[in-house]
Amino acid sequence: MRAMVLDRPGTPLVARDLPVPQPAAGQVRLEVDACGVCRTDLHIIDGELTEPKLPLVLGHQIVGRVGALGDGVTAFRLGDRVGVPWLGWTCGVCGYCTTGRENLCRQARFTGYHIDGGFAEACVADARYVFPLPPGYTALEAAPLLCAALIGYRSFRLTGDAHRVGLYGFGAAAHLVAQLAIHLGREIYAFTRPGDAAGQAFARQLGAVWAGGSDEAPPVPLDAAIIFAPAGPLVPLALAAVAPGGTVVCGGIHMSDIPSFPYRLLWEERSLRSVANLTRRDGEELLALAPSAKLRPAAHAYALADANRALDDLRAGRFEGAAVLVVRP
Repeated sequence: MRAMVLDRPGTPLVARDLPVPQPAAGQVRLEVDACGVCRTDLHIIDGELTEPKLPLVLGHQIVGRVGALGDGVTAFRLGDRVGVPWLGWTCGVCGYCTTGRENLCRQARFTGYHIDGGFAEACVADARYVFPLPPGYTALEAAPLLCAALIGYRSFRLTGDAHRVGLYGFGAAAHLVAQLAIHLGREIYAFTRPGDAAGQAFARQLGAVWAGGSDEAPPVPLDAAIIFAPAGPLVPLALAAVAPGGTVVCGGIHMSDIPSFPYRLLWEERSLRSVANLTRRDGEELLALAPSAKLRPAAHAYALADANRALDDLRAGRFEGAAVLVVRP
């Protein structure tokens, strides 16, 4: 099978022919149709996430068809259309796993990081962490639901009943969270890179009541803010933008250092939280909600062989929405 492989951090992916993987007990093999490209992939390539399996097939927003079943798998049949997310395996017995917090399992393994992912024509996955996909989505549209929307959903849940929600970094996750929040009757305030007129217009097109640069103050105090951009200096800016009692959620897996800031920004019962990974419950809830919320990713297609170009375009912010490798058109 053809795959795009990372041999070591700091180098481009290399096209390579690999053996078709065979599912072990409890696993399924997917014939990959599409795989989303995520900023987490850049963090792995850049060495900011320091424990990847090497060589590695990246990709953790995988859409495909079940092509083979390992022993003991009864939840799926050959040909089922399914998706695979970032969380790829947990122990199932630790205190985190048994209390609904499997996203914090200390032995967890992640797709496209510890486990070969979907920048390939086929991959294997633990059947426990494979989701049936809702109807009505093409593979191109479904791929961003498996991380951008899913991590966005988990982040959004932590804002509680906040009505005015700020989104810092209006990329793949934020453009889907905005759709979900507006569907639920919330107001969205979008913060982009300073001077990003196209990104701000994109946010307003999706229904944001205000859009501006991350260096600007919103026109009204926010009830909550979610930071998707991996930039630590946004934390004090977001804290300054939320009203007393408000919440700031850091939604990324990696962020540059947060600068020191005066205690007054945190005072008055403001909260600062982070999101780590996801749970199966998050995936089940989000995928059930997506059709009724009419979530529609703005997805930009790239061929598998163009994975490096997709990653470069993501890094440079050359598109609005999400990038997806289309493996089987």
